[in-house]
Amino acid sequence: MAQASASFSEALSSAATQAMATAGAFVGYIVLCHALRFRRTRKKLASYPYRTRADYRHMTTEHAFEIQKYLYELEFPFVTNKALEFALFRTYGIPSISRLLLATKQLSTPEHAPKRYIDTEVIIGEFMSFAPGSERANTAIARMNYIHSMYQASGKISNADLLYTLALFALEPVRWIDRCEWRKVTDLERCAFGTFWKSMGDAMEISYDELRSAGSGWTDGLHWLEEVEEWAKKYEETDMVPDVANKKTADETTAILLWDVPKAMYPFAYKVVSALMDDRLRKAMMYDAPSATFQKNVYLTFRIRAFFLRHFALPRPWFLRFQRIAEEPNKNGKTYLLEWPNEPWYLEPTFLNRWGPKAWFRWAIGRPYPSVGKYGSEGFDIQRVGPKTFEGKGLPEIDKTKSKLLAQGRSGCPFAFAGKP
Repeated sequence: MAQASASFSEALSSAATQAMATAGAFVGYIVLCHALRFRRTRKKLASYPYRTRADYRHMTTEHAFEIQKYLYELEFPFVTNKALEFALFRTYGIPSISRLLLATKQLSTPEHAPKRYIDTEVIIGEFMSFAPGSERANTAIARMNYIHSMYQASGKISNADLLYTLALFALEPVRWIDRCEWRKVTDLERCAFGTFWKSMGDAMEISYDELRSAGSGWTDGLHWLEEVEEWAKKYEETDMVPDVANKKTADETTAILLWDVPKAMYPFAYKVVSALMDDRLRKAMMYDAPSATFQKNVYLTFRIRAFFLRHFALPRPWFLRFQRIAEEPNKNGKTYLLEWPNEPWYLEPTFLNRWGPKAWFRWAIGRPYPSVGKYGSEGFDIQRVGPKTFEGKGLPEIDKTKSKLLAQGRSGCPFAFAGKP
């Protein structure tokens, strides 16, 4: 009897020791995750010479680009990618923008919308993935400027439309990170967003005359970002109104956002998209509002994800950084996409792309998947990306604009000359 009691005590003691060791390892892992995540953030930001608000006025576009790219590729790839998609989506709540898209049928019909959407991603991806002083980034800007110029000349695109779109690409990632991620954006990172997109607006020759400090200039990217946000809110109050064109464009874009969702789940998925809208945007798009409980549960899901990442996930390693565009051209002098958000345009027809899990999944839900000879499988030529009506056009103008941008040396500080925004 005594021997059995001793054996039981030993087993109990061993179990308690194992439990304590397991608990200790678990706590240690949480501490490690937390420490490594914040250590990497501190180390990255400390590598730049911007310690105080006074230093921010000297931030270069090159540094702003690097900080922003770090956030997109390593720190918050999922949420920032969704934020950029939603930034584009939000512009369709402005009738002057959605009516143009409806008239051109570029983003309002299922035949054209997927390709037009990817072309837009390609152009934006080029100048967000490659340094502001690089030929690739400036060629993409030149191509974008040429396409816009055709509509600007006919009065179909206004400066306000361009400024509003620019504002959303600067603001939406910050908003989404603060609302949905494991940490908020720092002031230095916020300044980087403002600096980068101010420089982009300069390259697009967008007028900032409607901003409060247009006459005196902005001290830094934070100052510019604050005024752009202030202006965008007022613009939405007057111009984001319900319109049938908004809804038609939004419906096609929503279908693209839900490309990988099986049709049986569409009703639920549409409610999720609607829940992510604020009341003004939802009314402008003429979408029904989900219940308050449904909306809370959508954001609760993001908060649960953020809690898990903050405490239980190690930082994403460099070799797993999110990349959508190949860094080097292929043997044809074109560039491959590395990801395919909807139709598989511009993909390299590798075995994995054609026969991998994603291709089989797309086949199973009745979506196009990569195949040889289809969807521009040789890659893209950035000078020819865009609507079919512009195919092969504007090459001299693009070269001229690219040369002008390269000569400007866009890597420097866009606030270097106070009073000359």
